[in-house]
Amino acid sequence: MKATLNWDGGMAFSGMTESGHKILLDAGAESGGSNSGPRPTEVLLHAAAVCTGMDIVMILEKMRLGIDEFFIEIEGTRAENHPRRFSEIAISYHIKGDLPEDKVVRAIKLSRDTYCSVVHSINASIQFKYVLNGEPSKTLSD
Repeated sequence: MKATLNWDGGMAFSGMTESGHKILLDAGAESGGSNSGPRPTEVLLHAAAVCTGMDIVMILEKMRLGIDEFFIEIEGTRAENHPRRFSEIAISYHIKGDLPEDKVVRAIKLSRDTYCSVVHSINASIQFKYVLNGEPSKTLSD
């Protein structure tokens, strides 16, 4: 996978993804940017969430299970000192449908342990949680 990004002045960079989609990243005014696009760290959190979410959808579809509703909440805690990497990330999956809990747990674990390349590229402690059909949130255990 390759990418080329062009500096657009200030802290803004734009480019084209390998799949042909334009992307623009910037910083806030406090960091010399003009807030014309998301921060790289924001994109990283979104990428982790959607990577695992896509895995979960694909796995549940292969199990011939339908999802009625699905949204993901992700929260990252960054270190105070540079390089200010993410030290902890919490991902909560809110899934509704006629889904057996053990199948949902299996899909999340397969994404976490095997499939999600974004999660495996991040050096942070990531906590996986899920909410099935509005029931209280549960933390995934091994």
